[in-house]
Amino acid sequence: MAAPDLEPTPPSLTWQQTLWENGKTVVFSLVIVFIIRMFIAEPRYIPSASMLPTLEEGDRVVVEKVSYYFQPPHQGDVIVFNPPAQLQDWGYLPNQAFIKRVIGTPGHAIAVQNHQVYEDEQALQEPYIFEPPAYEMPSLPIPRETLFVMGDNRNNSNDSHVWGYLPAQNVIGRAVFRFWPLNRMGWI
Repeated sequence: MAAPDLEPTPPSLTWQQTLWENGKTVVFSLVIVFIIRMFIAEPRYIPSASMLPTLEEGDRVVVEKVSYYFQPPHQGDVIVFNPPAQLQDWGYLPNQAFIKRVIGTPGHAIAVQNHQVYEDEQALQEPYIFEPPAYEMPSLPIPRETLFVMGDNRNNSNDSHVWGYLPAQNVIGRAVFRFWPLNRMGWI
């Protein structure tokens, strides 16, 4: 009877080799996380009530960044962005992200009259707002490479009706999914 072929036992790794191998795994994982967060998606915290009833203070959302590499934001998108120069002049930090809904895109005009938002003189159907706006705003044409954004809580939102147009380059991404709290988890 022939003896079975036995594979040689691999040599044991020294603690330095084990540390080196684990270190490479950790560094590789951190690089992947950094790439995902920079270019694909990231979590964000909702700091205020400006997006009620869509998002509540304390909600946590996933912001996807890929779609805006291929197309501009659309009316109705809920976007996260860095504050424009006007807000930075008022003391907001350049990386202090805001979240609002895109109401106007370049080439259109936005107005607020009689508790209603109008785009190109047509009333917008906005089932997502907390309450109708309690202010008036004349028709404003949206310049190229800018957006007009508003919070869903129209009367409690620091948005374009206060500080003006948002440069499109300030957009970080689109809020797509609420993952916290669990009882309200779902698509935005």
